[in-house]
Amino acid sequence: MILHTLIDYDTLRVIWWLLLGVLLIGFAVMDGFDLGTGILLPFVARTDLERRVVINAVGPVWEGNQVWLILGGGAIFAAWPPLYAVSFSGFYLAMFAILVALILRPVGFKYRSKRESEAWRAGWDWALFVGGLVPALVMGVAVGNVLQGVRFHFDGDLRIFYDGSTLFELLNPFGLLCGLLSVAMLTMHGAGWLALKTDGPLARRARTFGSVAAVATIALFALGGVWLWLGGAGFRIVGEIPAGGPSNPLAKAVELAPGAWFANYAAHPWMLAGPVLGVLGALGSLALLNSRSQVGAVLASAVSILGIISTVGLSMFPFILPSSADPRSSLTVWDASSSHLTLFIMLVVAVVFVPIIIAYTSWVYRVLWGKVDPRAIQDGSTHAY
Repeated sequence: MILHTLIDYDTLRVIWWLLLGVLLIGFAVMDGFDLGTGILLPFVARTDLERRVVINAVGPVWEGNQVWLILGGGAIFAAWPPLYAVSFSGFYLAMFAILVALILRPVGFKYRSKRESEAWRAGWDWALFVGGLVPALVMGVAVGNVLQGVRFHFDGDLRIFYDGSTLFELLNPFGLLCGLLSVAMLTMHGAGWLALKTDGPLARRARTFGSVAAVATIALFALGGVWLWLGGAGFRIVGEIPAGGPSNPLAKAVELAPGAWFANYAAHPWMLAGPVLGVLGALGSLALLNSRSQVGAVLASAVSILGIISTVGLSMFPFILPSSADPRSSLTVWDASSSHLTLFIMLVVAVVFVPIIIAYTSWVYRVLWGKVDPRAIQDGSTHAY
């Protein structure tokens, strides 16, 4: 297997850093409106029929959207093993909470309409709300903790030790701020989707909530940037970056440097495209929701998601998981990847299958295009939740 030498190790590492970002953004965009719709369900829908319309706006596609979460987890496992080991141990309770919440969604979709009881259906509506809110909140909290550094270290034999304590340790002020930003961002995205898929009072309420969420997204995103600028944690590599060698996180020197997450923007001004897109996308969603440009509002919120997540990755590069317990143990693009051959084989697989997934997903959305018809749900002329 000598073809892998056509792409050098450093380039493959950067390619997989980019692909990991693409998969995370793909999950946030594709599954994000599902989560946002769940968050909005108890508030935008006033009657049982309206709630069924909201559920059926995402019912046919939510399972397919989960593939981006699976791809992201698989990519971390195979391309960045130390990242997988630290994050899935250090954030174990957080991930367990996310998993429980995500399980509520299929159960809620399937069982909500099994009984005519108003209390029964209201209970499942709130379960679907939890299934949207908790993943959005906890994922944002996790990102906030990554920006501050995670408490782990390697010993001399490169064994990983997590030095944190409980889930509540993650619920620090900056982590909660990032969690609220994530909730606002996905609520904005879900509102755009509901405005696209529904009509009448339901769509109007979705536009109202979406407008509020867009303003909250801009405000929280700006507040997070100011927080980091005025004294939030930052990390930087001291001396030469050990690129090109085998993965050994201890083969570098790292120091804590407040404000260091802004250094990349001074060195590479093009990276400012991340935060600019984050703000402009939310402003575009706000404007297009109020102008009733339905497709445009969804696309604008997707641009905002792309910009906000890109801002995190671009600010931290080359770090992918800094350590606050032992900065030298921080994981970077250059010292936390799988082997050259593994990354190359994965790239070949990704080049073949990701376009197939995108093509199939595009076809599904083309087939399912159009608004949810309340009359079809009410008279039972179509299969509906």
